Amino acid sequence: MDHRLKQNIKSEIAASGFKGLRLVICIALLLFPYAVIEGQTGPAQTSGPESFSRLVKQASPSVVNISAVRIVKRTEDVPLPFGGNDPMQEFFNRFFRHQIPRGSRQNSLGTGFIIDKEGFILTNNHVVEQTEDIKVRLADDREYSADIVGRDSLTDLALIRIETAQPLAPLPLGNSDKLEVGDWVVAIGNPFGLGHTVSAGIVSAMYRQIGAGPYENFIQTDAPINPGNSGGPLLNNSGQVVGITTLIFSQSGGNIGIGFAIPVNMAKDLLPQLKKGRVVRGWIGIMIQQITPELSHKLKLKDQKGALVADVLAGGPADKAGIRRGDVIISFEGKPIRDANELPQAVASAPIGKTALGEAIRAGQKQNFRVSIEELREDIDPLASAADKLELGMVLQQVTPELARKYELPRTGGLLVVEVEIESEAYDAGIEPGDIILEVDQVPVKDLTAFGKKIDEYRPGDTVLLLVDRGGSTLFVTLRAR
Repeated sequence: MDHRLKQNIKSEIAASGFKGLRLVICIALLLFPYAVIEGQTGPAQTSGPESFSRLVKQASPSVVNISAVRIVKRTEDVPLPFGGNDPMQEFFNRFFRHQIPRGSRQNSLGTGFIIDKEGFILTNNHVVEQTEDIKVRLADDREYSADIVGRDSLTDLALIRIETAQPLAPLPLGNSDKLEVGDWVVAIGNPFGLGHTVSAGIVSAMYRQIGAGPYENFIQTDAPINPGNSGGPLLNNSGQVVGITTLIFSQSGGNIGIGFAIPVNMAKDLLPQLKKGRVVRGWIGIMIQQITPELSHKLKLKDQKGALVADVLAGGPADKAGIRRGDVIISFEGKPIRDANELPQAVASAPIGKTALGEAIRAGQKQNFRVSIEELREDIDPLASAADKLELGMVLQQVTPELARKYELPRTGGLLVVEVEIESEAYDAGIEPGDIILEVDQVPVKDLTAFGKKIDEYRPGDTVLLLVDRGGSTLFVTLRAR
């Protein structure tokens, strides 16, 4: 066989091989159309549930619309601190009111959901507080008068009750601790008084603190929430309540995809007390703050875990237990305190009168303490103002007993911050007029001379640790020397 014939045979075999390979590829594409797209190794997954209709049909009969009438018996003259488009406007509207004429009637709309067959309904405190007439309308348009059983302003939860001989369908309460970012959730509510409205989205963040209260631990969701949804259920895929919708973050007053819900586990913990009509919390008499990287460095801590004790109330339970300012509480009743926000909740839920065990770090050494739990009492929040010397972008004035009496200051010593320059070291650190500086790097400063000498020791870039009194409570602040 000559050389040319051999080459022709090889070419025909190769051509037939390529034809066979093309046939195999075509068959594969027909049978597994998604397996070879963008490197996928299996069938494509759906982007979300096909429908929430079955869940909504089961849950809707348990969701109620709440309308209430608030009679304002006196003029409320509260200056409005925010512009009309400020995102904090809703927080202000919740706790304060615009100037309202004497004897006016103010209507309030919200949502709630039935939690048992006895007629108990869970909702937000701000929906029913200071009201004289509360109406509850069920999904089948039956309407009943409701009574407030218990309220808790610190968590914005309220329990109301209706009486009916007709059977009620309660919603099952789930476990909010099992929620994860990315989970699907459904909200049912009464937005703008439009009646039952359903929206869906995902959990966009967990354990969110936004400055709305001392015991906040919100679920953040992009499920559309609007005014009137307050107090409605946030449901998981199984139709269980995992949260109580309570806040929106918006400049326009409408939904922009940032809503907040109270975790249902917090509500479950408080339900027994709400049913008794009063919520009692534990208290040990300390002020705490978060540990920043700068504070961690200055206090020579290994990490930022724990709650930094910024102040100890003289004669309080913590004072008697030997807890000191500057201690870092890392454990309470056997539970680790990873974040400062966890300690108030742990103390609040402890039984009144119990002696609790805790662990703290002091000067790098672990310390055990035993502290008696007392009932939480409300504190007063005073403030101040005055002028003289510029240090680190602050105008300071030495506090004297006479100055303290004149301006009703909470301290009779220290250095009063009268003014803070914009874009200065103090401004960047969050120092505010009215603050009183008590210590520099845990060394007390009694006058401007002592403060100036201490500040002169620092080089540009050094971190300065200040202890300040703000409105009667102390906290640590760090600033960078320039």
